[in-house]
Amino acid sequence: MSSDGRPINNSFRSYKRQQAAISRRRLYPVTAFYTAYSIILLVLAWRTAHPFVAVVFFLAGIPVWTLVEYVTHRYILHGRFKASQVWYKKWYKNFAHNRLDPLHWEHHERPTDGLHINGVLKDLLPLFVVAAPLSFIFPLYTTPMLLAGVVQSYLAEEWIHHCLHYYNFRNRYFRHIKGYHLYHHSSRGMERGYGITSGFWDVIFKTRFPDSVQARLSSRGKPSGLTASNNQSESLNVAARRF
Repeated sequence: MSSDGRPINNSFRSYKRQQAAISRRRLYPVTAFYTAYSIILLVLAWRTAHPFVAVVFFLAGIPVWTLVEYVTHRYILHGRFKASQVWYKKWYKNFAHNRLDPLHWEHHERPTDGLHINGVLKDLLPLFVVAAPLSFIFPLYTTPMLLAGVVQSYLAEEWIHHCLHYYNFRNRYFRHIKGYHLYHHSSRGMERGYGITSGFWDVIFKTRFPDSVQARLSSRGKPSGLTASNNQSESLNVAARRF
């Protein structure tokens, strides 16, 4: 085994299959719970006087989630929360240091470890238990449907992230976001490219990869598109070998 827990011999493919199975087993309960919730709400909303409004709110959950995905990845998962002894900071700083700091850095150290690819049901359940009842302050076909769309988009992101680390699909969209995410895992890309399912918010908040990298990842540029920066090219190659 290498220092980051990965095999260094020809068993790497077998290792990835084992880790993919672990990751999938962790995702099944999350998928079943939130999908069941969304289906129930869709059925109930369809029986109201405003079924098409409900669909619009549900679909609006997709862009809402992409923003949540970006902000969470950039400021929480990539954040560093130092413990504090100041009385009014101590409780939340220490909580963040103990609970949030370890969440994502293990994933970057061992990107194919099935225990660190995705979250489990208990991670977001406390937040959901609060958000779901509050959403019903408004009519069923509005905010509750928006939340249902958000949680379904969250599930989609978790499965896409799972696939980025374990599979190679020929779909153009998948190949692009796999390269995008792969470069984020390199030493030169860790402070950019926070979008997982889309690079839209990276463009808005100016954390998009440089044009030379974008050209390479999108296959629009020539193979020599990164030759101006040997270190940058090597980072991409190293990241590619890790996957």
